[in-house]
Amino acid sequence: MVAGVSTAILREENGSMPTQPHPVTTSEVVHRAVEVCEIGEVDDRLGDFLARFEDADEPIRAIADVELRLDEALEAIAPDWENLSLPPDSSLAMARAVAVYLAFRRDEIDSEATKLLRLAARAEYHGAPPPAVREWLHAAGVAV
Repeated sequence: MVAGVSTAILREENGSMPTQPHPVTTSEVVHRAVEVCEIGEVDDRLGDFLARFEDADEPIRAIADVELRLDEALEAIAPDWENLSLPPDSSLAMARAVAVYLAFRRDEIDSEATKLLRLAARAEYHGAPPPAVREWLHAAGVAV
């Protein structure tokens, strides 16, 4: 019984207990991260990053090492993604940063893109992103 309400009343039509809010999946997190990082010219590598997670229906909180899982996917797409000497490297780095941020702040998944980019950059780079990322963020209209 929950606050005087029978659990039978709380059950959904299919007989299971409702999970409000539903657990955010790895696929949803990566999709949102790629979505907010698609600025300017199309970067096919962002699409490749998204494709690696499109069927990842497990809750993001169930992954023991989110950063490692994302890094492995990025290294398969662009082994030099951490180089950060080219703008596409910055878009991949920021997609990773947003995904990691959302893994821990799932409640922010629907936040405005510029807000997510700003918060993820602050969390990932402790407020001091590398010059290439800073330039990429500036081009996206994000002040860190």
